[in-house]
Amino acid sequence: MLTRIDHIGIACFDLDKTVDFYRATYGFEVFHTEVNEEQGVREAMLRINGTDDGGASYIQLLEPVREDSTVAKWLDKNGEGVHHIAFGTADVDTDSEEIRGRGVRVLYDEPRRGSMDSRITFLHPKDCHGVLTELVTAAASHTSEYSSATTSH
Repeated sequence: MLTRIDHIGIACFDLDKTVDFYRATYGFEVFHTEVNEEQGVREAMLRINGTDDGGASYIQLLEPVREDSTVAKWLDKNGEGVHHIAFGTADVDTDSEEIRGRGVRVLYDEPRRGSMDSRITFLHPKDCHGVLTELVTAAASHTSEYSSATTSH
């Protein structure tokens, strides 16, 4: 089932300024950046640490690139801050179906492409005590990239 905290998603108005804060304050470096057109965000993944399952835990900074994106609407209502928590899983399809069977609303019928070519889905916050929850299966290339980087040291 769920193997780790994959990332904490933080919505921000200015991605570059927020990255600078996390770099200067905590020493976190950007591991990956991309624009996810489907979700309407520009994002930076800051790697925090490795995990026992060969993955890693990240802070995901999200800046909307469209006013109609979910993150833009969330920022308008709530301001900057924690947007969601994501749990890593080896099989997002199976785990989301099991969770759906327990009465929790899964927001996507089929998992979608997420950061770093992962497969993702979200659970409705009203069914998760107010927390937007994401399930993530990392792309094999990023898990093996992290594993080879840590075993070569």
